[in-house]
Amino acid sequence: MERAGSFTAVPGWGFVLMGATALITVASTYRLESQEWWFVAWMAEAVVAMGIGVVATLRKAQSRRAFLQGPGRKFSMSLLPALVGGAILTGALYYRGLFDLMPGSWLLLYGVAVMSCGTYSVRVVPLMGAGFILLGTAALLMPWASAIALLAVGFGGLQIIFGGVIARRYGG
Repeated sequence: MERAGSFTAVPGWGFVLMGATALITVASTYRLESQEWWFVAWMAEAVVAMGIGVVATLRKAQSRRAFLQGPGRKFSMSLLPALVGGAILTGALYYRGLFDLMPGSWLLLYGVAVMSCGTYSVRVVPLMGAGFILLGTAALLMPWASAIALLAVGFGGLQIIFGGVIARRYGG
């Protein structure tokens, strides 16, 4: 029975808060001329969002055990590879100064991570992942300013919309 279950501790309100902080980051960095400072701000946002996600998930799961066993473990183990890959790719892109590829890569790999872990979660999670994949693909083909706007749509808009749906349908 444990295998058949789904991980329902996906933090809807956590996603909403993560989306809000992403919108703040987009608004505060949109007109920055220095891509280095833009990068620093987004790395800080990644740390903040990760903290929100982990804390909100653990709170909703109400125990570490629920997060580390059964569906929670599968959820985590399917989320992490794409996120780690995204971190490694980000380092390589930064090293080579390829800032233009970062927004699309982040959206794309986050979408892959979310869609993957959504296999073990509530129905709307894979849909959210698919939305990120589409936005990431588009951002990789667009100029810098448009790709930045898609960061707002994805990490801001999709997170808030799907977070609200998850919070309403599945609690918190």
